[in-house]
Amino acid sequence: MEMQLADSIFTLSFDSVGTMTLGAILLLIGYWIKSKVYFLEKFCIPAPVIGGFLFVFLNCLFFMSGRINLVFDASLQTVFMLAFFTTVGLGASLKVLLTGGKLLFIYWFVNVLITVLQTGIGVFLGPVLGLDAAYGIVSGPVALVGGHGGAAAYGQTLEAMGYPGASLVGLASATFGLIVASLVGGPLGRRLIERYNLTPDNDDGFQIDTSGYDAGAQHIEMDYANTMKNLTALMLCMTMGSMIVGYLGGLIGMAIPTYVGAMFFAVLVRNLNEKFHFYNFSIDFNDRVGDISLGLYLSMALLTLKLWELAELALPLLIVLCTQTVILLLLTYFVVFRILGKNYDAAVMSAGLIGHDLGSTPTAVANMTTIHTKYGVSRKALIIVPIVGAFLIDVFYQPFVIWCINILC
Repeated sequence: MEMQLADSIFTLSFDSVGTMTLGAILLLIGYWIKSKVYFLEKFCIPAPVIGGFLFVFLNCLFFMSGRINLVFDASLQTVFMLAFFTTVGLGASLKVLLTGGKLLFIYWFVNVLITVLQTGIGVFLGPVLGLDAAYGIVSGPVALVGGHGGAAAYGQTLEAMGYPGASLVGLASATFGLIVASLVGGPLGRRLIERYNLTPDNDDGFQIDTSGYDAGAQHIEMDYANTMKNLTALMLCMTMGSMIVGYLGGLIGMAIPTYVGAMFFAVLVRNLNEKFHFYNFSIDFNDRVGDISLGLYLSMALLTLKLWELAELALPLLIVLCTQTVILLLLTYFVVFRILGKNYDAAVMSAGLIGHDLGSTPTAVANMTTIHTKYGVSRKALIIVPIVGAFLIDVFYQPFVIWCINILC
C-alpha cells in the first residue's frame, strides 16, 4: 500500500494483498448488514453486492471531491474466479452433464434469442434517439452479454472505425448492467419461487452423485492430509484447465475464458476420482471454498467499479439501457420461466439468466447462490447457467456481433 500527495490530490494505492483484504472486509460488512436489514434478506440481495456498493458510493464521493484518488490492484480476482468455477466442476458428476442435454440446449437457445433481441433494441432505439447504430450495438449485447471484456475489446474496434468514445460507452453500459443484474436477479427469482410456491427437486437425476465409496464425501474428516489433497486437486484443476483452453483457443482462433477450462477439467477430475479413488473428496470443503471465492471475487470486482461513468452517459444511452433492462425482466418473468419448465430450477435459472445477460457469469452465480442459501440448491441451474453464460453463448455471440458490426457500422 502506497500513499502519495501531489497537486492537492491524495492518492492511496492498494497492492493485490491490500485489495483482497479490503474486499474481505467489505464482504463481512455485507453479511452483517444483510443479517440486520430484513429487506436485503427478503429480496435475496447478495452480501458482496451490499458491502461492495457501499464502497462504490463512497469512492464516488471521493472522486467528486477531486481530493482523494484510490487505486487498486485487482489481479487476485482471477484467482478467486478460477477457484470458484473449479469448485462448481468438482461438485458435479458426469451424469450431471449427460442428463442435462435437452434443458441445456433450451437454455442456450433462449439466450441466443435474447442476444438477437438486445441487438435489435440497441440498433433500433439508438438512431431514433440520435445515436449511431454502433453505440446501440456496443451498449447492447457487446456490453450486457460480453461484459467489460467484450465492451473494451469491441469498443476499441469501433473507435478504430471512427466511433469516438465507443469503449467508454461500452464499459459504462457494462457497469450499468452489472449493477442492475446484481440488484434485480435475486428478487426476480424469489418472486417466482414464492408466487408459485416452488421447492427444490432433490430427486431430479441431476444432483451430485455421492453413492458408493463417495457416500461419506460430504462429512469426511478434514485433517491436514485430506485438506491438502483436496486443495491440491483444486489448484491442479485451475492450472491444467487454464493451460488447456489457452491452447485450444489458439487452435480455433477463439478466446475461451480460462474458468471454463478449469470447470470442465474439474468435472473430469471429479469423475475419475469417483472411479479410481485418488483422494477423499469433501463436498463440504469444496462448497465452502466456492462460497468464499465467489464472495471475495465479487467484492474485489465492485471495488474497481467507477460509478461516475454512469453520470457521463448521455440521456439517450440511459434510455436504451433502461429499455433493455425492462424488456429482459418482463421476458424472463412471463416467458422464459415457463419455457424452462415453470419449476424451482426454472426460477433459479431465470435469476441466473438476468445475471449473465445483463452483467456477468459470476453475477449470475451470485444471484443463484443467494437463492440457494434461502430456499435450497438447484444443481441443475448451477451447472447449466455457468456453462452457457461463460462459454456456449460465445459460440453464437462472437460471430454474430462481428457480423452486425460489419453490416451495420
